[in-house]
Amino acid sequence: MAIVKKTPEQIEQMAAAGEVLVRTMSLLASKIRPGVTTLELDQAAERFIRSQGCEPAFKGYRGFPGSICASPNSMVVHGIPGAYTLERGDILSVDIGVVKDGWVADAARTFPVGPISPIAQKLLAVTEQSLHLAVPQCVPGNHLGDIGHAIQHHVEDENGFSIVRTLVGHGVGREMHEDPQVPNYGKPGTGVLLEEGMVLAVEPMVNVGKHQVRLADDNWSIFSADGSLAAHFEFTIAVTAEGPRILTPWHEAKGGRAAA
Repeated sequence: MAIVKKTPEQIEQMAAAGEVLVRTMSLLASKIRPGVTTLELDQAAERFIRSQGCEPAFKGYRGFPGSICASPNSMVVHGIPGAYTLERGDILSVDIGVVKDGWVADAARTFPVGPISPIAQKLLAVTEQSLHLAVPQCVPGNHLGDIGHAIQHHVEDENGFSIVRTLVGHGVGREMHEDPQVPNYGKPGTGVLLEEGMVLAVEPMVNVGKHQVRLADDNWSIFSADGSLAAHFEFTIAVTAEGPRILTPWHEAKGGRAAA
């Protein structure tokens, strides 16, 4: 495992990419409504990202055709934008990557499409809360297991949902996926030691039902195996001497909190 730590100056560059990402996420938040297709969201995101002198990190990544991932309902992640038309009562995970001056920022939110069911409301709230509970664990001297435990305890022990085991967060920097892998489960005090300069994409992925997932025929889209609703929230977080720094603070944008 080769973990690439970043200097304070490099973290500032990643924060600049994160700023563009947050503005992109806010743009899409204003467009998510019944009748809109996921392709329309993708096109809006790509236009805006490129207008800022940046590139969509996902476009062409390992052959992925979209600029964002758009994953509705029981689709956990990696949804290819297309003809799917949002309907009232849907939930939609939107995952965005932005490259600015060679540095990557990565973040995701799951949005309600109009009024949603009580179980969907709870799923979004619990998943987002678990991400916020993970942030204070991203400090030098802690371990990856502290992050995973904070997420898993809130999701599973306190709320009865399931953490997806086979999909994890990751380091991020010049590359979208760097070491280490960041599981959303674990035991306190175990795993890789966190050190100043690490930058992590922390991204709880949660199913209402069981934790197992299945890969669709397109070889990208991943669904909950039992067809239950799924949610996904993500920050890029820098481990600094001053404490955790969220480099993609979409929750601070206007209307940022998707689930209170």
